[in-house]
Amino acid sequence: MDENKNGKKNIGKKILDGIRYGLGFNKNPAYVAEYMHEANVRSAAYMSLVVIALEIWMLIRYVKKYVVTGKCATFGIFWHYTRYYWIFLFCALIVFAYSLLFLYGKIKKNRAVTALFTVFLSSVCLYFGMITSFTDFEKGKMIICFLTMVLYVGCLLIWRPFISAFMLTGIAVAFTYWINNYAVDDKTGIPIQLGDGDTVNYITYFISLTMVAVSIYFQRYREAKKAQSLADAMVTDDVTGMPNIRKFRTEASKYVKTCMSEEKKPAYVFFNVENFLTYNDRFGYEKGNEFLKILGGIIEDHFPGEPCARDTEDHFVVVSCRDNLADRIGQIREAFRKGYKKEIYLDLKAGIFRPSDPDADPILELNKARIACSHLKNREELYIIEYDEKMDKQYRLRQYVLNNIDKAVKEGFIKVYYQPVVWSEDGKLCGCEALARWDDPETGFLSPGVFIPVLEECRQIHKLDRCIYETVCKSMRECMDKGLPVFPVSLNFSRLDFELMDVVAELEGLIEKYQIPRDYLHVEITESALTENMSRLQEAMNVLHAKGYSIWLDDFGSGYSSMNVLKDYRFDLLKVDMVFLRNFSGNENSKKIIKSILELAKSLDMMTLTEGVENDEAVKFLQEAGCGRLQGYFYGKPMTLEDILARIADGTYVLSDKFI
Repeated sequence: MDENKNGKKNIGKKILDGIRYGLGFNKNPAYVAEYMHEANVRSAAYMSLVVIALEIWMLIRYVKKYVVTGKCATFGIFWHYTRYYWIFLFCALIVFAYSLLFLYGKIKKNRAVTALFTVFLSSVCLYFGMITSFTDFEKGKMIICFLTMVLYVGCLLIWRPFISAFMLTGIAVAFTYWINNYAVDDKTGIPIQLGDGDTVNYITYFISLTMVAVSIYFQRYREAKKAQSLADAMVTDDVTGMPNIRKFRTEASKYVKTCMSEEKKPAYVFFNVENFLTYNDRFGYEKGNEFLKILGGIIEDHFPGEPCARDTEDHFVVVSCRDNLADRIGQIREAFRKGYKKEIYLDLKAGIFRPSDPDADPILELNKARIACSHLKNREELYIIEYDEKMDKQYRLRQYVLNNIDKAVKEGFIKVYYQPVVWSEDGKLCGCEALARWDDPETGFLSPGVFIPVLEECRQIHKLDRCIYETVCKSMRECMDKGLPVFPVSLNFSRLDFELMDVVAELEGLIEKYQIPRDYLHVEITESALTENMSRLQEAMNVLHAKGYSIWLDDFGSGYSSMNVLKDYRFDLLKVDMVFLRNFSGNENSKKIIKSILELAKSLDMMTLTEGVENDEAVKFLQEAGCGRLQGYFYGKPMTLEDILARIADGTYVLSDKFI
C-alpha cells in the first residue's frame, strides 16, 4: 500500500512539474536566464531594424505620393499624413540603438531596462496597428496591419509561455472588443462587427502565434541549457566535478583581492598525492578516479566557500584566508589516510605560498606553492611546507635561466671551459673535456649546477649543448688557421640530446662546416642516458662508430645499471666516475673496485680514463693499475682555451703526439 501511495505521489509530482515547466513557471538557472535575456535583446535589434526599414520605405512612398506630385501644400499637411510613421521610426531607432549598445557591452545589462524598451516598442507597434487597422476596418478592409504588428510583438516578447499566452490572448480580446463595440462604417455610419468566419480565423491566428512564441521560447531554453553544459564543461573537472584550474584562476583572483582589501592574509595551497601512480596501477583508473573524487570532496568540505579546484592528475589547489590553515591541512591529511587501502603507500603533501600582490596572476603564484611542495618529495617526516626566501631565490634563478637561455646563446654569454686530460704514463696532454659556463652580465657567473639541471628538467638542454659543440669546433678551426696547438675535445651528450635533436646530423654538419678531422671530437655519453630509448641510442651510436667517432661512456659507476650498459652497448673508452676516488687514501675497497673496473674494461677492449684525480697518491695508484688517461684538479681545473694555450706555450702542459 505504501509503495502504491508513493508511486502515485511520484506520478502526480511529475505531472505537476511537467505543467509548471510547460507554462514556464520553473526557475531558470542564472546562466540560462542571462542567455534568454540576450536572445530577447537580439530579437529586439532584428525587429527594430525591420521596422526602421519599413517605415523609411513608407515615408518614401508618401513623399512620392504627396510631395513630388504637389498634393502636399505645406509641411503641416505632410506631417498629418505621416506622423505615425515618423513616431514609429523614432521609437524603433531608440530600441535599435539600445540593443546595439547592450550587445556590444557598452551599457550595463539590466533586465528591467531591456523589458522596458521592448514593451515600449511593442506598445507603439500595437498602437500603430490598432489605429491603422481600425480605420481600415471601418472602410471595409481587412485588419492586416494589426495582425502584422501583433506578429512583431509576438517575436519581440519571447518570454515565458504563460506570459506570451496571457499577453496575446489579452491583445486579441481587447482588439476584438474594440472593433465590435466602436467600429462604424465610414460611408453609412452604421456600427459593424467581425463576422463569425473572420473571428474564427483571427482566433486561429492568435493560437498559432502563441504556439510559435512558445516554441521559440523552448528552443532558446534548450540552446541555453546546451550552452550552459558546454560552459560548465570548460570550467569543471570531469573526474571530480570540482572547478578546474581555468575557473580557479578567475575565482582566486577575485578572492585574493577581496581578502587583501579586508586586511586578511590569503594563502595558496598546492596538494600532491604522493605515489598515486602505484594506486592506479594496482586498482585501475576507475577506482583511482573514485578516490580522487572523494579527496576532492574532503578538501571542499574543509574549505567551504573558498576557491578549490583539481589541477592535474593527483594535484589539488586551494586559496584560503583562514588562520588555522595548517590545522585544516592536517585534518584533510588524516581523513585522506583513512580513506585508502593500506597495502599501497600514499601520502598527502601540501605546499603553501602567501601572496603580497593582489593583482598577481593566480597561476604564477600557485606555482610557488607547487615548488614548495616539491621540496617534500621523499621526506616522510614532513607533509607541509611554506615557500620561503631560499626557494624564492631558486625559483627566480630558475625562471631567469629558462627566459634567457636563448639570449645567452645568441649574445655569447655561454662560454666553453676546457679541463685537461693527460696520459697516465707520462702526464702529457692528450685532450680536454669541454664544459659549459654561463657568464651573465646581469647575474654574474652562473654555476653549471644551477642552470644545467633546470635546462634538463625543462627539455632545453640541447640549446646549451648545441652552442658548446659549435663553439668548440669554431675555436678548433681558428687554432688550425693560426697555426696554434690543436688537441682532441670530448663533448658531453645527454639522453635529451638524442631526443631533441639529430646528434649525427649536428656533428656531421659541424665537421663539414669547419673542416675538422672526426678523431678530434670524442662523444661522451653519460651512463644515465642509456636507460631509455635504447633503440634510438643504439642506432645513433652505430652510425657514429661507422663514421669514425670515438664514443666514451661517462660517469661509469654512478648509476645502477653499469653492467647492463656494458652488455648492451659498445664503447671505445670507459670513464670511471670520480666517486671512487673520494676518501681514496687508505681505502682498500676503493682500490680493489677501481682495479676490477680497469681490468673489466681491458677485457672488453676498452680504453680507460679516471676523473677526479686530486693527489699524487691517486696518480701513482692509477698508473700501476693500468689506467690509460687521467683527469682532475691535480692536472688542472676547467679553464678557458686561452689559458690552455698559454700553459702549452710556457711548458706547463706538453702536448702529446698521440691522441688515441
